[in-house]
Amino acid sequence: MRLTGKTAVVTGGASGIGRAVVDAFLREGARVGVVDLDERAALADGPEFTVVGDAGAPRTWQRVHDQVVERWGRLDVLVNNAGYGIRASVTDTSWADWQAIVTANVSSVFLGCRTAIPLMREAGGGSVVNMASVAGHIGMSERAAYCATKAAVVGLSKAMAVDHAGENIRVNCVAPGTTDTPYFAKISAHLPDPDAYRADLAARQPLGRLGRPEEIAAATLFLACEESSFATGSVLTVDGGMSVW
Repeated sequence: MRLTGKTAVVTGGASGIGRAVVDAFLREGARVGVVDLDERAALADGPEFTVVGDAGAPRTWQRVHDQVVERWGRLDVLVNNAGYGIRASVTDTSWADWQAIVTANVSSVFLGCRTAIPLMREAGGGSVVNMASVAGHIGMSERAAYCATKAAVVGLSKAMAVDHAGENIRVNCVAPGTTDTPYFAKISAHLPDPDAYRADLAARQPLGRLGRPEEIAAATLFLACEESSFATGSVLTVDGGMSVW
C-alpha cells in the first residue's frame, strides 16, 4: 500500500498503459481520478472521478482542478499519460496533424503540470510522472512528429524538475518501448499483415517481445511513490533493450 492516503490524477487512464497505471495505483491505496476522451471506457469501475475531455484543452484542466479541490482538497501525484503517434515523415505530416499531435503529447503535459503543481505546492510536495517514449531519444523511421513531441516531454520535464525541486515536487519520465495495448492492436489491424508487423516490432527489442502495460505501470508506480524520493529529472527507460542496439 505504497500510495495509501495519496491522491492521483491519470490522463489517458481509460485503457492500455493508462488503465494499468490506474489499477496499480488503486491496488496501492491511492484515490484516483481519470481524464480521458473515451466516455464509455473512462466510466469503468475503479476511479473516484472521471473527467471526459481532451487533456490538451485548458477547459478540461479547469474541470480537473475543480474536482480535485472539491473531493480531496489536495493532489499528490499526476501522471501525464495521454498521447498518440502518427506514421509519417516530416514531408508527409500535414500542418493539421502536426498541431494535433503537439497538442495531445506536449500541450497536455504543460496544462496538466500547470494545474497540478500549485495544488502540490499547497500540499507540501508531490510527484509528476510524464509518459515519454524511447522515441524521445532515438530516431525512428516515419515517426518525425512523435519523436519530436516525446523529446519535448523529456526537455519540459527536466526543466520543471529544476524549477520545483525546492518545493518538494519531483518530475520524472517513463520512456516505454513498443507496448502491446488496445491502441497498438487497433492501428496494426488495418495493415496488410498485422502478424508480420507485430513480429517485426517485437524483433526490435533484444528481449524479443513487446512490452506489457503492467510493466510500464510498475515503472510509473516506482516514480510516483516515496521509493524514488531521490529521483527527479530522470528518464526511466522500459523498452526491452530497444535503445541499446
